[in-house]
Amino acid sequence: MRYAETLFHACLSTLLLAVLFLTLPQPARALPSFAAQTGQPCAACHVGAFGPQLTQAGREFKLNGYVLSDGSDHFPPLAAMAQTSFTHTRAGQPGGAAPGFGANDNLALDQASLFYAGRVTDHAGAFIQTTYDGVANGFAWDNLDLRYANSATLAGTDLVYGVTLNNNPTVQDLWNTTPAWGFPFAQSRLAPAPAAATLIDGGLAQQVVGVGAYVLWNDLLYVELDAYRGLSPNAQKSLGLVSSTPPSTLQGFSPYWRIAFQHTFGPHYAEIGTFGIDTHIFPSDSHAFGTDHITDVGIDATYQFTPSPKYNVSAYATYIRESQSLHASQFQVGSLPSDSLRTLRANVAFTYDNTFTVNGQRFQTFGSADAALYGTANGGINSAGWIGELDYTPTGKRDSPFPSWLNVKFSLQYVAYTTFNGTTAHASDNNTLYPMIWFAFPLN
Repeated sequence: MRYAETLFHACLSTLLLAVLFLTLPQPARALPSFAAQTGQPCAACHVGAFGPQLTQAGREFKLNGYVLSDGSDHFPPLAAMAQTSFTHTRAGQPGGAAPGFGANDNLALDQASLFYAGRVTDHAGAFIQTTYDGVANGFAWDNLDLRYANSATLAGTDLVYGVTLNNNPTVQDLWNTTPAWGFPFAQSRLAPAPAAATLIDGGLAQQVVGVGAYVLWNDLLYVELDAYRGLSPNAQKSLGLVSSTPPSTLQGFSPYWRIAFQHTFGPHYAEIGTFGIDTHIFPSDSHAFGTDHITDVGIDATYQFTPSPKYNVSAYATYIRESQSLHASQFQVGSLPSDSLRTLRANVAFTYDNTFTVNGQRFQTFGSADAALYGTANGGINSAGWIGELDYTPTGKRDSPFPSWLNVKFSLQYVAYTTFNGTTAHASDNNTLYPMIWFAFPLN
């Protein structure tokens, strides 16, 4: 009864918020700031008329520095977004899902973000995000990607080249197979999560700053090289990244690479590639015992089939292998001298009329058992399961009945675990129901 009542209130709150946004007086325009700048609906660049899943047009827009415009003045390119959700897990979490939240059935403002996102000059653009975290109850800087891009002809072949300054390895990537923009595009932070994840899978997000150069040759071969430098604990704190324990920091510069082949043939698009990073890390910013050496190597593939404007089938696969040489952690916490960690994700999505999307994913993380490093009861880290998601996006299209300044997506997600932190016993207690509403709109 309590679950049904809480779910009713969550749905009612979501409905009232949606009505409020839909009735606010605003000028008619595309959204968010990228759409306003280009004069195109969100469906031109995003599968399902809502990010971050990109079409070929969306990948080209990002590749070329966020500068494509309809010729009108849209400066400054400001936008905002908000996510609100309800989280129900099969079993409650004693002590609360997070400070200030109950053991189960939690309604939350997940996050609210402000963006500077769009053209700066003819060849330079920016994606700058700052976010209020409704779970942690604080503001912090978020994803950053500053770009310069241009084109040339080399031996009669087209070439696009550019540079990027960013703060999250893979946030600059063009494909929805790498961690920053991969499915699930949103997930509850009030639900239990597996103890282990590869470093490149968000472990360095906003804690580093990197600069890199990239080229796309003949619309076929993409190559990128970057170097990342870690931010000091004081710098991270000043940017809003607050942690209960000292954050780990990088030694020197860490190289990142990205290579991908892509090809379009008729209604089909395909990509296959590799990416990775090599790092030396001071765990908990302690320099007393040297560093851990962590190398992540990923391979990925994308396939999109668009037989008509009303239909899209997308498939993505990612495999990441992490090698860990744990010299510092062995002395600090008693970990094994070396571990390995692997992550596999494969998902398929079907979209109808850029309005209705059905998503399904198989995920699996597995590797060395290390109780000292991961803190699980038996040292195990193997976790696996399935994610199903239904999305409804009534906006973001030229024929949308809603105001053109608003983009909104309604999602219903369910995560089902078959293994959790090394055991199948009670793994399903962590299964999560996660309905969410996601708004995005321009501010200029």
